[in-house]
Amino acid sequence: MFKSKITPGEKTPSNIPKSFLETMSQQLETINYIDSSLYKKYDVKRGLRNSNGTGVLVGLTNIGAVEGYKIDENKNKVPIKGKLYYRGYEIQDLVKSYIAEDRFGFEEVTYLLIFGELPTKSQLNSFKEYISKKRELPPDFARDMILTTPSRSIMNKLARSVLALYCYDENPDDTSITNVLRQSIDLIGYFPALLAYAYQAKSSYFDNKTLHIRNPLPELSTAENILRMLRPHGKYTDLEAKCLDICLVLHAEHGGGNNSAFTIHLVSSSGTDTYSAISAGIGALKGPKHGGANIQVIKMIKDLKANVKDINDHKAVDEYLIKVLKKQANDKSGLIYGMGHAVYTLSDPRAVLLKGLAKKLAENTDHVDDYLLCEYIEERTEELYEQVHGTRKTMCANVDLYSGLVYTLLNIPHDIATPLFALARLSGWAAHRIEELSSGNKLIRPAYMSVAEKKEFVPLSKREPFSLKDFLNRTK
Repeated sequence: MFKSKITPGEKTPSNIPKSFLETMSQQLETINYIDSSLYKKYDVKRGLRNSNGTGVLVGLTNIGAVEGYKIDENKNKVPIKGKLYYRGYEIQDLVKSYIAEDRFGFEEVTYLLIFGELPTKSQLNSFKEYISKKRELPPDFARDMILTTPSRSIMNKLARSVLALYCYDENPDDTSITNVLRQSIDLIGYFPALLAYAYQAKSSYFDNKTLHIRNPLPELSTAENILRMLRPHGKYTDLEAKCLDICLVLHAEHGGGNNSAFTIHLVSSSGTDTYSAISAGIGALKGPKHGGANIQVIKMIKDLKANVKDINDHKAVDEYLIKVLKKQANDKSGLIYGMGHAVYTLSDPRAVLLKGLAKKLAENTDHVDDYLLCEYIEERTEELYEQVHGTRKTMCANVDLYSGLVYTLLNIPHDIATPLFALARLSGWAAHRIEELSSGNKLIRPAYMSVAEKKEFVPLSKREPFSLKDFLNRTK
């Protein structure tokens, strides 16, 4: 079915002169600058954030709830232990039940998010059967749409693959709930294969590794199929599969206000098709400020190990973290990745649960030192931040700190971390799309205030080249 060698098209170099791009980019930076004081002047909620850091309320949802603080009588944020709910059920209760009953939970959570209630055993079995029948991609899709055009970015390949599936759908533009539900189940079934084949194509073409292609097995869970198709030997332990399953459960939903879920609501409100909406969600999640953050944690830990001879030497680790905060180490961003969150303050419930999983995996794989390093980063960041910046900032470990460690201990390639996030979040995206189509009924169209100066039209023959000095004089 598949060619032994992947032969994508050659890259087409741009013929735009570099000098032009560099000169004009400076002009673009100048003319697109907006004084930050104007946001306060016009009471604009920059980044859809209130002045106290809370999100601007723009919608209602029944799907997920995130609690990380309370607002006191003076409208100040009061830190509390984090809570995450799926359709009203607390995430800790769901995860603890799957661990106690020693079973996979992702398919059940997917059912819960979409249909709003926990399934009976019969309902769950039927739902899993519907998904299993869509594990195999359409005929020749993997060869024509994935293997012949690999991408260095698996997220990019996922987005393109989802868009391509539009062409294989007999009724792609019908936005009735019945049709969108059908499309959602199809995509949930397809995603493990889309992810695995995109990774194998990338590894073969760009990393010169052997191409390993395995068909998904309908009788296996989502987590089991992922490990089977990703690994060269296709083998995995029950513990590994169950740990990955919990990761998928914890990433499946995070309220309607996170960037990618809001993107799903935004795009769906226009009446577009399911494939366009989901690919837009993937594009949002790809960003390093959203779903790409887990890779940043993995890269930071790798850089730390390269610069600290003994990760058990707390003084040396402190010195490295201080350099990170001073923008002197890692990517010079000043951020200790895996610490802090836009909503959670005292704790991220997902990180709390993953921490337990990470410890168990570390003990079973002789990587306890790696676990203790993450735990130490969690314990020290607040104090070191205060030492460097002179102010106390409440920062808890977020889901990325320990998910990065779990993926490493599962021998999951680093460039799979964010695609796995997308695979899991597809369940929540499907639920949010259906909710928007069911109850939104209004095109989402926020307003932007123009602060551009009014200009008189100048005939072409009388125009002068852009002058930074003249521009600044006009805008004073």
